[in-house]
Amino acid sequence: MYNSRIAELFEEIADMLALDTVDRKFEVLAYRKAAQTVLGLQEDVGELYKKKGIGGLMELPGVGKSIAGAIREYIETGKMGKHEELKKRYPIDFKGLTLIQGMGSKRIFKLYKSLGVRNIEDLKKAAEAHRISGISGFGKKSEDEIKKSLAQLELTKGRMLLGLALPEAEDIVEKIRKSGLAERVAIAGSTRRMKETVGDLDILVTARDSEPVMEFVRNLEETQRTIASGPTKTTVLLKMGLTCDVRVVEDKSFGAALQYFTGNKDHNVKLRQIAISKGYKLNEYGLFDKKGRMAAGKEEGDIYDKLGMDIMPPEMREDRGEVELSQKHRLPILVGLDGIKGDLHVHTNRSDGSNTIEEMAIAARKLGRKYIGITDHTKSEYIAHGMDDRKFAKHFQDIDNVDGKVGGIRLLKSAEIDILKDGSLDLGRKTLELMDYGLASIHTALNMSRGEMTRRVITAFETGYVNIFAHPTDRIINVRSPIDMDLDKVFQAAEDNNVIMEIDGYPERLDLNDENILRASKYKLKFSIDTDSHSQSHLLLMRYGVSTARRGWLTPERVLNTMDVDDVLKAFKRGRR
Repeated sequence: MYNSRIAELFEEIADMLALDTVDRKFEVLAYRKAAQTVLGLQEDVGELYKKKGIGGLMELPGVGKSIAGAIREYIETGKMGKHEELKKRYPIDFKGLTLIQGMGSKRIFKLYKSLGVRNIEDLKKAAEAHRISGISGFGKKSEDEIKKSLAQLELTKGRMLLGLALPEAEDIVEKIRKSGLAERVAIAGSTRRMKETVGDLDILVTARDSEPVMEFVRNLEETQRTIASGPTKTTVLLKMGLTCDVRVVEDKSFGAALQYFTGNKDHNVKLRQIAISKGYKLNEYGLFDKKGRMAAGKEEGDIYDKLGMDIMPPEMREDRGEVELSQKHRLPILVGLDGIKGDLHVHTNRSDGSNTIEEMAIAARKLGRKYIGITDHTKSEYIAHGMDDRKFAKHFQDIDNVDGKVGGIRLLKSAEIDILKDGSLDLGRKTLELMDYGLASIHTALNMSRGEMTRRVITAFETGYVNIFAHPTDRIINVRSPIDMDLDKVFQAAEDNNVIMEIDGYPERLDLNDENILRASKYKLKFSIDTDSHSQSHLLLMRYGVSTARRGWLTPERVLNTMDVDDVLKAFKRGRR
């Protein structure tokens, strides 16, 4: 897919334009919005261009003639002239350096001018030599934060967001299917378990003749180079930066291979131990009895059935107790995408979104949503064009007008309300009382002490105006660590104040994550799975929120937005002052 690379180039163009002595904020914003749109697409922008040409590109929100031309240029030539021109002036790895917490383009440029820092390696050397603390505007605290962020980056090195890896895997699977060379094709590995980051891709195939499949994979448009290739397995490096293993297995062993290459190591060890205890041998080729006869292998479910177990969803196969529950036939029925009726965290172009209220409503209705909550930013988020009380009063009127105009979907009035440093909320009481519900989050002062941050959150809950706590730990995967707070105290306060915990489905967030969902599930809490959409295409990101909920073992009755809108509003009413 071209999406991730084009989005990266647009972000880097925006970073470089932001350094210009002439005010180019509108151009910077245009490239950032275009990056957001392209990255959020679940369809390859290259395929869109092939089907509809430059006109199709210009139908995307935030993509005008100039930006569409840049996309076309990259698809046709592999280069983007504007990016290369700016790169001559700023020979800096903005993509890598902006992964470091607190490093915006201007701070990066300052380190480049002062210390010659061009990339992560240069930054690491400067931090280790304690040279950053001497630069005006940085100091020892900044240097320590940079060191901490560099260590975090090292831990996640080589892993890619699920939201980028999964569409690529699905594209490759679809191309193999359409080639007619394979009979069965499936994604396996951590991608099938919907883990938040992916180290590589695993694809399983059955075919009468394996060599044509191997050749097809080696020559895919997505392939940069072949690492290794044999009669039944080919490993390629994809242009997006991940390696991909494609294995051809016998049809009679497909289910066994799918099981073997899906569960994590500990899950699979337990299954092999259970197989041994029942007189079997289990491996990637099948389940065999003591005489070497295959007892199961063609279908994945048959493996579990022969071992006296129920098959569990791939998202659960992490050895967190699912094996034992399966043996007792007590696996939970997990929430599914088809059970989601609404989306309670949606932005429009009134703050930092790309589409109008009406456009978001129509797009959500097409996806089968029965209601959405419009949650544009409040005034403290000035970078995101947050609104004050006066603007929200007019905004709420407009939401009501669109609600009366667009049939088949209900629009709810809310905001993404900043929780300020002292725990107060970023809007006045009169404005808060005009809302159908309050969705609140933290965006600033992220380095408060554990006790201070915990008190800040609980104080906000106790105002009586917070119904949903959005992306609770405020982490950004591979970039920013979770804020430090006592989660058990926060979950208890949420229970006491009827506050719903959000599972933000945006691929960079997935917050709460699966481990924290399991932890929060011990409390009498409900959860809301939302997209944090900033464009129409982001509404499709609901599947990542749902998969995270499934990894946290959530059942439909624990998820607020599996409910009808009237029941949702009743739940909100119980939680408000």
